[in-house]
Amino acid sequence: MGREAPKQQQQPPVAYTVEQLVAVNRYNPDILADLENYVNEQVSSQTYSLDANLCLLRLYQFEPDKMSSQIVARILVKALMAMPAPDFSLCLFLIPERVQMEEQFKTLIVLSHYLETGRFRQFWDEAAKNRHIVDAVPGFEQAVQGYAIHVLSLTYQKVPRTVLAEAINIEGLSLDKFLEHQVANYGWVIEKSQGKGQLIVLPKNEFNDPVLKKNSSDSVPLEHITRIFPILS
Repeated sequence: MGREAPKQQQQPPVAYTVEQLVAVNRYNPDILADLENYVNEQVSSQTYSLDANLCLLRLYQFEPDKMSSQIVARILVKALMAMPAPDFSLCLFLIPERVQMEEQFKTLIVLSHYLETGRFRQFWDEAAKNRHIVDAVPGFEQAVQGYAIHVLSLTYQKVPRTVLAEAINIEGLSLDKFLEHQVANYGWVIEKSQGKGQLIVLPKNEFNDPVLKKNSSDSVPLEHITRIFPILS
């Protein structure tokens, strides 16, 4: 009797990341469930993948009966958190108009408009009325506060405490602790104004400082120079 041929060991299935699935099977509806799970994973882990979320919204266009309003809402909230990047508009473009007319999506569109126009008081008031939408995504408030500070720093070197408080929706002792952290870690300075309030001095940048702005405009980007050479030759 001859020996039995050794049994071949079964190879374990190859595990692909969601990014790899998106790269290879971008229009394959079989990955729809994986992408939905990935949205929930982004929410729980406070991570973000615009590419994967756009891929899911495209698949929903081909499979409208499989669209999850909850998942779409979470994608839009994550996109709002990415401002000033234009992610919200990119996502909204892939959502059918009839879906956009649902109440939660109309609310998110209004919130987006308030952020884009710097109307932070109206934004926080509207968000407070719709906690069930925004509280479903951890880190939302902190992300918007970061965006509000970004907007203020583009325009002001010195911001009254009251203006900052309204923009980031923090007051009293909580604001004191926040300012202490910013002073210790990010170079903010607190000055007394001529009145009874405080002035918050923000770090200088090329947008809020005329000198830095002038210096940055004096330098010509390399790509502009390379475009000139063919014209001169």
